[in-house]
Amino acid sequence: MAAMEAKNQDYTQKRKRLEQQIRFIIEVDKVKNIFRQTYLADGQRKENDAEHSWHLALSAVLLKEHMKEDVDLTKVMVMVLIHDLVEIDAGDTYAYDSAGAATKREREVKAADRIFGLLPEDQGTYFRQLWDEFEEYESADAKFAHLLDNFQPLLLNDASDGRSWTEHGVHKSQVCKRNERIPETSEIVWEKMLEIMDKHIGKGHLKAD
Repeated sequence: MAAMEAKNQDYTQKRKRLEQQIRFIIEVDKVKNIFRQTYLADGQRKENDAEHSWHLALSAVLLKEHMKEDVDLTKVMVMVLIHDLVEIDAGDTYAYDSAGAATKREREVKAADRIFGLLPEDQGTYFRQLWDEFEEYESADAKFAHLLDNFQPLLLNDASDGRSWTEHGVHKSQVCKRNERIPETSEIVWEKMLEIMDKHIGKGHLKAD
């Protein structure tokens, strides 16, 4: 009898976890409707957060070899896949929107509490810890994730003739400020970023200072 009760409790707990996981999976589908300011490489439309996060995860596999420090690739891939889920509630804050940046942290922390709180406690805690680590920008894994998060939109701007930079009147100094810590992670990627910026100054897509 006791064994049967234990089995039933175990099944009930597993069903509860599954329902929580499914609820989270359906909820984060909303990230496909959060559009960023960066255009796709063909310039036809802006990318959404789901596309952005997928692109970062794939790029992590390819660019790991250029990092100065060893990183946990699987951890970084999960980190970049979840890092923008908070934008389901908080919305996308453009990289050079100073007004939006003033309230970004408050909005995103509240969103993280709600969204990761949908999961079973152990999984929600794991995702929240990864998100916090990304936000703190201190570990080698977080630095790599930030490099990916910043390098990818620069590559898309390059491919789309600087369309987003042109629309927002972005200056090189703004891009450099946003990426000032990239040399800590990879000199060769930073050199490429500078090369791209200078090319688009020459084309009139990015403003010189």
